[in-house]
Amino acid sequence: MAAIDIHTPLTFTVRRRAPELIVPAEPTPRELKPLSDIDDQKRLLMQVSDIIVYSRNPKMRNKTPASVIREALAKLLVFYYPFAGRLKEGPPGKLMADCSGEGVLFIEAEADVTLDQFGDPLPLPLPYMEELLMMFPARVAFLIHHWY
Repeated sequence: MAAIDIHTPLTFTVRRRAPELIVPAEPTPRELKPLSDIDDQKRLLMQVSDIIVYSRNPKMRNKTPASVIREALAKLLVFYYPFAGRLKEGPPGKLMADCSGEGVLFIEAEADVTLDQFGDPLPLPLPYMEELLMMFPARVAFLIHHWY
């Protein structure tokens, strides 16, 4: 398959569902955890974008990748409960994880494009990242796409 032709723009539509908070599947401790001096460095605070592609699996007839990830994330947050909280600044400017159990932001989306339409091999960086991802300042977002 040929690489994507940058002179012929790829057109597609992304339909996003309303953002939702995924909370831990079971109650978790409510506490403040100070971050380490390494984790506390403001220059290391950043948001990372990522797209994960899943192939269709006939064994998963009644489930979507998003529903599986939503359920697994809720179970995972029981053990990694600080991720379901919020960052807070304590004295003197020390960052802490407020283990509040509020949950992580999750956004499910569908795109009417196939992965093959991007070309083989996939061009890096992947074009159309702005259309495929939804970024939020100071939050972690999980965006799951269903590829046709």
